[in-house]
Amino acid sequence: MCGRKYAGAPSCEDLARYFHLDEADRKLITQKRADHNRLGFALQLTTVRFLGTFLAEPTRVSPAVISTVSKQLDIENPDCLSAYLDNRRHWAHAAEIRTHFEYREFVDPGVGFRLSRWLYAQCWTGTDRPSILFEHATAWLLAHKVLLVSQG
Repeated sequence: MCGRKYAGAPSCEDLARYFHLDEADRKLITQKRADHNRLGFALQLTTVRFLGTFLAEPTRVSPAVISTVSKQLDIENPDCLSAYLDNRRHWAHAAEIRTHFEYREFVDPGVGFRLSRWLYAQCWTGTDRPSILFEHATAWLLAHKVLLVSQG
């Protein structure tokens, strides 16, 4: 089930790292009514951790991700996910995740300055190519819970 069968599909290591739900995650998720809301919320939470942004269509993830998350939630029928987009709860869930887990926008005060200062230090002390610096900057943004795309 792991691998890159689908474009952009996470590896086995990615599934274990970004799509694992800890006890605090599960406690928050179990507050949601109905399997489709629990699964949809969990998918939004894990994909924002992996990608650094909320998907416009939060159910458009690889089958491996859906399987991994639904197993952790003991959801036997992941096909229930089709009802998630119909009820528009995904917008409220994204806002709840942003608030609860303290995600910030790139335009928030101090974020751009801190990233620029960090990149300057990387350039001054290293010899990394621009593509490597870009990867490091993306990792920095993910680690500091900065959303890569605004949900304006």
